[in-house]
This record gives sequence, C-alpha cells and structure tokens, in this order.
Amino acid sequence: METESRISARDERASLHAAIVQVNGIVLGKPHAVRMAFTSVLAGGHLLLEDLPGMGKTTLAHALAVTLGLSFSRIQFTSDLLPSDIIGVSVFERERSAFRFHSGPVFAQLVMADEINRATPKTQSALLEAMAERQVTVDGELHPLPDPFVVVATQNPLDLAGTFPLPDSQLDRFLVRISLGYPPPAAEREMLTSRDRRELLEEVSPQLDAASLLTLRKRVDAVTVRPALLDYLQALLAASRTRAQLRTGLSPRAGLALLHAARAWAFLGDRDFVLPEDLQAVFVATAAHRLVPGAESLDRDEVARQLLASVPVDAS
Repeated sequence: METESRISARDERASLHAAIVQVNGIVLGKPHAVRMAFTSVLAGGHLLLEDLPGMGKTTLAHALAVTLGLSFSRIQFTSDLLPSDIIGVSVFERERSAFRFHSGPVFAQLVMADEINRATPKTQSALLEAMAERQVTVDGELHPLPDPFVVVATQNPLDLAGTFPLPDSQLDRFLVRISLGYPPPAAEREMLTSRDRRELLEEVSPQLDAASLLTLRKRVDAVTVRPALLDYLQALLAASRTRAQLRTGLSPRAGLALLHAARAWAFLGDRDFVLPEDLQAVFVATAAHRLVPGAESLDRDEVARQLLASVPVDAS
C-alpha cells in the first residue's frame, strides 16, 4: 500500500507539472505569474488579477479551468448586475406548489468574475460571501458550492470611471493578487505569428481533475513548516504592525494566507518542507493587497517589498 501511495504521489506530481507546462504554452512569457496562479489554487485560495485589458487575464482563467478539469463559468460584472444574477433565484412552480432554486453561475468549480469592480458593493458582497463561506443562502436555505471552488477575479487598476473599488476587507478574501504585465518581445512575437489563444484552448485536454486537485491540496497541507520558519513569518507580521508607512499591519488571517501560499510554492518546487525563500517568493503577491498604507500615494507592492527587505531571515 505504501508503494502504491508513493507511485500515486509521483504520478500526481507529474500530472501537475504537465498542467503547468500546458498553461505556460497558452499564456506565453509569464511563468512566474502562472506558478503564482497554481500556488493560489493549490493553497485553496482565490486569485485576483489586476491589470490592463488585453493582457491575458481571461485566457489564464480559462486555461486553468480546462487544464485542471474544472467546470467553468464567466460572470461579466456590470453596474446593473444583481446578486441573484450570481447566486441564483427561487422560482415558484405551480405544478409542485413549491419554490425551486435555480442555481446561478457561481455554482461552478472555477468562476471568473470579470471586472469585479464594475458591480455595486451589494453585488460584490454576494460573490465575496460565497468565496468566504463556500455556500450561499437563498430564502433561508443553505446551498453548498462545489468542491473545489475557485474564484479568479479581474479588475482594471487605471480605469476608475464607473467602478466601485473593492474595500480592504473584501480584498482580504483573495489569497493572491498578481499582474500579468506586458509579455517579453519573444513571447509577443510568438503570439503575433501563431494561432489564436482561443483556438488553442479548444484543443487542450485536462491534465488533472477535481479529485486530483483535492488530493494535491492535502499533500500541500502536509508540507513541513519548521519552527524557525514560523519565527520568520511572525517577525514579518510584527514588523508590518509597527511600520510608520502603514495605517494597519497584517492580520492573523494574513499570516495564515502567507503560510498556505508558502507551502504551495514549496510543493511546486518539489520539496516537502518550506524554506525562507518560499515565503519571500509569495510575500508581495499575498501580503501587498492586505496592507493599508498611511498615504494614498504609496504603492502597496513597493511598501511590501520594503517591509520584506527590512526583516532579516534570522530576525527571530
């Protein structure tokens, strides 16, 4: 049985690496962003893509869903979108003399919330409650969401007209926030001269499935975290709470998010233990959107990088 378990684990890792290669073949020139996206998924979190239009955010979300073998739905957020358009609605059926719940697009294993900051706060909250609770409540009845359940949301950081920016308490629901940015010249040339990404997506096949993803998440949870690494993490949390640039520091939930992300990053590096370098690799993407700078002019990512540089590994 132990031998079979080792073989299974080896096969799962091989399938995981094949999945990463496949997504990198669709989202060209962004290996770090792709690995960070897989980190978020393996850690059981939700992903926020903040970037300009046309950078491949939708392509990345769709590629993840197809490659991981997950059911996929896309919700285009607009100012007139209602909570019921996301979670569903109960409709009275005269034949049965009872209400029947008709589920909305949130009942998919991977949900893309496109331009989430274009919807009203009430509609945003409907999705974010589902993200936090993994269930929705309609007319007093609980409806569990699929397992796994992953939200990949996008927002444009520059186009503020007609938007409702996510408050800090709602940003905290996302495990990781990343930007794709412009592709390097070689990758952009390949995109210009090769087939359309949407055509490629129609031809790729799943490398994993929902059950395999849940198993991989259990293996990530089993990655060893030594006391010295926890000391380093706590030193970072403590430093954020005393830094003059910040109005508020990182919460205990942020510390748990960093720990989950570091475990997943180490697992993707084929290690069963976490190094300080793993925590450093995920720190900005996991912590920056949770920091509240004292001045609006301060860039969260830059503040996070300065915070990380100010705490030595042997700070404990």
